[in-house]
Amino acid sequence: MTLGTSCKVNILTLFPGMFDALKNSISGRAIGAGALVLNVVDIRGFATDNYKSVDDAPYGGGAGQVMRPDVLGRAIESVHDRSNPKGPIFCLSPRGERFVQKTAEDLARSPECAFVCGHYEGIDQRAIDYYGMRELSIGDFVTSGGESALIPIIDSIARLLPGVLGSEASLESESFGEALGGMLEYPQYTRPEVWNGLEVPEVLLSGHHGKIEEWRKYQSLETTRSNRPDLIRKEKP
Repeated sequence: MTLGTSCKVNILTLFPGMFDALKNSISGRAIGAGALVLNVVDIRGFATDNYKSVDDAPYGGGAGQVMRPDVLGRAIESVHDRSNPKGPIFCLSPRGERFVQKTAEDLARSPECAFVCGHYEGIDQRAIDYYGMRELSIGDFVTSGGESALIPIIDSIARLLPGVLGSEASLESESFGEALGGMLEYPQYTRPEVWNGLEVPEVLLSGHHGKIEEWRKYQSLETTRSNRPDLIRKEKP
């Protein structure tokens, strides 16, 4: 998996403080190493009225408020050139395509990308269309805003960047990795050998690498078959 040296992520949000969580753990290591650059932009700073309004009632009636395209557009144009984009632009939405590991890998290869965090009843469709935003979802559920959906996406990108985890092999043997053929990871065990009457599988203590590899492949297949049967690749005839 060949990746770039760094990735700049532009985040357009109404709640910049929510992304302080990314300064910790693996993503924090990526930021400290310069592999991940976060540019957090407060959309409200581009409002022009005294109330810093960023939303209004939906045309056609209905509950809630919709993010205005004019205010959002000014915020987007501060980091994204529509006529000459440096990278893709996304918005988080429950109606978007499912974010998967392949998308994380593609973004880790991109030098720059941008994410718009929607709120209220969503974003005016004209802004989505005008800037060619790609809508992304992290699952079949609704969060209060795009921020809580974007944090795990950025974390998944950060850990793929060169030098962040220290070993590319560790990435390949994870769930959805190349070594497992895109399936789920096998169970893991460590000391003590017996805990609460439960023993580590004997094969893992055998030192027989061939048998261990065979056991892990079998466990990966069974775990995937049980939890995510949709991930099992159909064999070609």
